[in-house]
Amino acid sequence: MNVEVPIGSETEWREGDEVARRRRRNRIIIAVVAVIAVLAIAFMMMRGGDAETASGAPPAAEAAAGDKGAAVVSVIVPAKQSVTREITATGSLAARREMPVGIPGEGGQVSRVLVEPGQWVRAGQTLAIIDSSVQTQNARALSANVRVAQADANLAQAELDRARALVDRGFISKADLDRKTATRDAANARVSQAQAQLAQAQASNNRLSIRAPAAGLVLTRSVEPGQVVSAGSGVLFSIAKGGEMELLAQLSEDDLAQVSVGVPATVVPVGSDREIAGQVWQISPVIDPQNRQGTARISVPYDRGIRPGGFASATIKAGASSAPVLPESAVMNDAKGNYVYIVGKDNKVVRRSVTTGTVTAAGLTITSGLSGNERVVAYAGGFLNPGETVKPKTIVQTPGQATRATQ
Repeated sequence: MNVEVPIGSETEWREGDEVARRRRRNRIIIAVVAVIAVLAIAFMMMRGGDAETASGAPPAAEAAAGDKGAAVVSVIVPAKQSVTREITATGSLAARREMPVGIPGEGGQVSRVLVEPGQWVRAGQTLAIIDSSVQTQNARALSANVRVAQADANLAQAELDRARALVDRGFISKADLDRKTATRDAANARVSQAQAQLAQAQASNNRLSIRAPAAGLVLTRSVEPGQVVSAGSGVLFSIAKGGEMELLAQLSEDDLAQVSVGVPATVVPVGSDREIAGQVWQISPVIDPQNRQGTARISVPYDRGIRPGGFASATIKAGASSAPVLPESAVMNDAKGNYVYIVGKDNKVVRRSVTTGTVTAAGLTITSGLSGNERVVAYAGGFLNPGETVKPKTIVQTPGQATRATQ
């Protein structure tokens, strides 16, 4: 029996088989692509892990586990530095050697004043002239007395010479000769007396003019033309010998014990930013029992900015020492005293008591408690506790400059 298959049904069967083959091919392609993607991702992860291992960094999980709760802190290794001990003080300015000038003679009326405050004078220079008209006439009279006395002495000597020639002939007795000799001697004495009186008058006249006893700077003047002055008039001029000035620096007992003669100092007058170099030339041998202070006298050369009676500050360099220096932020204090935090080899914080010294431009000097080789927490130590584990980050401090972090 013949069976007839419809042509349309065979065509549909062939088309369905082709679609099935295409679907199977697409699934295979998708599967292959997925496998390749998975392999690529796995390869990239393996490469990333190898890179971390090669650079020395721990895996993310291990890093998170190892650094859990550890704070990052900046530490400094101070080492020992040469530190100059500086002592600050204040005081009054004055002339190092102030010379008061008054009336050396009997005085009189001032006719001229030749100098003003602030002028330089040389030794023996005339500062003021006193009217000497009366004294000059007196000196002339005394000079005339000298000439009269000299004439009398010459006459007495001539008479004595004639008497000696006649005594041998017996015309004059020996007693007359003795009287003439005495007359001659008295005349010579009157000459000496008159000469002395004249010299005294001349010396007094020379002292009428007021002169500078030494070269220096005129500080004050308290006399005017027409003024009548005498030995009781007091100081008419004051002169700073050589123009040298000084600062009378007031220091405590402790600071005074650290200062010695000859150490350098820097003086800054009030109202000025000029720094004038000087040195300590004398130290007070006594302490004021009221304020427990002594005086260090600092000599400075003449400078227009220095005025006696003014106020100034001084920085005295009292010597150098070797000691660790830390930033002030590294040193803390409590009831037990000053202390710092040290980071040990196991990165644990340890408290260390220290003794502080002077404050310098580089930081705070540590006089005891540190050798200089420790890792000291530089900042925010107040947020740490002894025994706490930290992650130290070392910074380097250049003396006299700010700290900088190491790379």
